[in-house]
Amino acid sequence: MEHFTIATVAERSDDFRRVLWTGERTQLVIMTIPPGGEIGEEVHAGIDQILTFVSGTAEARVAGETKAVEAGDLVVVPAGTKHNFVNTGPNPLVLYTVYGPPDHADGAVHRTKEEADAAEESGEDEPPAS
Repeated sequence: MEHFTIATVAERSDDFRRVLWTGERTQLVIMTIPPGGEIGEEVHAGIDQILTFVSGTAEARVAGETKAVEAGDLVVVPAGTKHNFVNTGPNPLVLYTVYGPPDHADGAVHRTKEEADAAEESGEDEPPAS
C-alpha cells in the first residue's frame, strides 16, 4: 500500500515537479510553481489530468477559458486540451496532479521548470512503457 498525506508531502517539496507514484494506468505528481512562474502551455494527447491546488493562487487557462484558482480547488483537463497554470500570488503555488495514463518517467524529479523542459526535449522524461 502506498500512503501519502498529500498536502504535507506537496508543501515540503520545493521541486518544480516530482513523480511520487506511477501505476499502470495513472500517475501521482506534485508540483511547486514559484511566484510569477507557470507550468507552461501544453497539450497532453491521450492523457487526462486532474490538478488539485494545495496552497497559493493561480490563473487556470484551459481550453481558451481563464479562471482564478486557489487552495482546495480542483481542475480537470481532458486529453487533448490546451492548458496552462500561472502562479499569480506572492508565494509558491503548490499542487498535486493525477495523470491517466502516466505522463512522466517513474521517479522523475525536476528541480526547476528549465530542468523539466530539458528532460522532456531530450526524451529523458518519457513515461514507462505500457
